[in-house]
Amino acid sequence: MKWIKIDKTKWAQGLAAAEGAYRLFGPVNDGAFCNFKALSPGQAPDLDCANTRLSPRSVVYPQSEVLFTYTTDNNQPDAHIMKEAPSPEKPRAALGVRPCDAYAFLLVRRNFDAPDVKDTYWLRNYEATTFIGHACDRPSTTCFCTTAGCGPYHEEGLDILLVDDEDHFLAKVMTDKGEAFVQAAGWQETANVAEADMEARRKAAEDKIVSKVETDRLRDVPTLELYASEMWEDIAFSCINCGTCTYLCPTCWCFDIQDENHGSQGIRMRNWDSCMFPLFTLHGSGHNPRGQKVQRVRQRFMHKLKYYVEKYDAGIQCVGCGRCVQFCPVNIDIRKICNQMNSFGDATSCKVA
Repeated sequence: MKWIKIDKTKWAQGLAAAEGAYRLFGPVNDGAFCNFKALSPGQAPDLDCANTRLSPRSVVYPQSEVLFTYTTDNNQPDAHIMKEAPSPEKPRAALGVRPCDAYAFLLVRRNFDAPDVKDTYWLRNYEATTFIGHACDRPSTTCFCTTAGCGPYHEEGLDILLVDDEDHFLAKVMTDKGEAFVQAAGWQETANVAEADMEARRKAAEDKIVSKVETDRLRDVPTLELYASEMWEDIAFSCINCGTCTYLCPTCWCFDIQDENHGSQGIRMRNWDSCMFPLFTLHGSGHNPRGQKVQRVRQRFMHKLKYYVEKYDAGIQCVGCGRCVQFCPVNIDIRKICNQMNSFGDATSCKVA
């Protein structure tokens, strides 16, 4: 681990040098909002953006991804043979990732890198990506990352952490992948950083976070009693099943598999899906175990805040980025629901602090 200093006048020059070895991604201001996307040659990430509308999960887990191609033409020598989609030509560098979004990949990895099942597509993309984080000195009022397992200066899941320091960045290089990226960018100026000063900056950023969730009792709440609670009717009442929360969420991983054919050629691809959609659990028989809205709403919150905790003996499947709170069109608030679940069985009401 080391600290280096990157003069902002040399920032673009370093990114241009790194483009030869990496495919760069970062936050881009599209006018109405920022999104995380592939950068064009010579384009720098907009590090003035707060949380991007969509999280960086698409860098590793694209919204639509070809898994393999095939042909059914018997006149071709490779008829009926499937060809796996090629691996990325270049390693990737995700620039300006917020610490909460980097931590989200570690939560998702438990699903795609399980002992008995490993998703080779997700893993090869993840392993090919260098994560360059950007410390968050101006958290939103909807952020609650400090009570969801991370924080504005959280380092877990990052290869490099950038800290804005007026006319330059201080960069904490923490892994071999991070070291390889700064070498490619030509950033080598060593910085003397006092850990006490950085700790003070971290605490100042955390003190700006005004909301929190309580999670200490989630593991002990009786699962079946919580599942059968009447509170889900009240929570689901205003939901319109639009799926906005799931598409914005950095820890959602649901997908659907589709084959697309044109003549004798075809591809198999997977696309993001949502537990909020009625078709998500529709069986071929026509039966749907979650045919009602309340069942889908319950599944979303039970999975993130209860099932995940129990299955992986871990914290909640949420990093507190606040996107779903900010953009839900009917103002459903995961903070209130988490606190309500955490205090299930108590007579006290749940409020967002």
